[in-house]
Amino acid sequence: MELLDAIRNRRSIHEYKKEQVASEVLGRIFSEAAWAPTHRMKEPWHIRIYQDEGKSEYAKSVLDSYVRQGFFEGYEAAKVDQLASGIRDFLLNIPHHALIYMERDKDFRKFEEDYAAVCAYIQNVQLLAWKEGVGILWTTSPYLYDAEFARHMGLDPGRYKLVSVLQMGYPKRVPKPKSRTPIQKKLQIYDGNEKS
Repeated sequence: MELLDAIRNRRSIHEYKKEQVASEVLGRIFSEAAWAPTHRMKEPWHIRIYQDEGKSEYAKSVLDSYVRQGFFEGYEAAKVDQLASGIRDFLLNIPHHALIYMERDKDFRKFEEDYAAVCAYIQNVQLLAWKEGVGILWTTSPYLYDAEFARHMGLDPGRYKLVSVLQMGYPKRVPKPKSRTPIQKKLQIYDGNEKS
């Protein structure tokens, strides 16, 4: 697959087949993605993949976070059970959940450099996965900002920032492309000949 084809044709996937991605394919994707640009060769990304029975504890932690954040407030108990069951089933039907996180640098400039490197890493993961026929949804859900969720995942929220969860699997349906804004509307070039 040509790079431009991967960039243009990659889609965020919301529906997955039940089939798991082989561990060697996942390993290849996450390994090759490490060629992302990284300041001071820090390679700040860390990955935990939840699959099989590991998805149950992950889904429980997500639901517990939603409860703490008040997402179910104002609903009757039966409705809460229905909503929670729907979310749990949705999460359990996704073959893989890859939690991407990074250590927090006390220097804010270095922290932002690390965050940018992790985002570049994630984009590499998406493109490499697409080449393998694997779809991804890059999520930044509210539970990633819940310190207690991080603790449930075994991570100290004071030490680590949860950057994203990548939902991964073979696409059941690929969305149609959405148009992009012509770059002429966003690109400005200054060559020293600007008129005042």
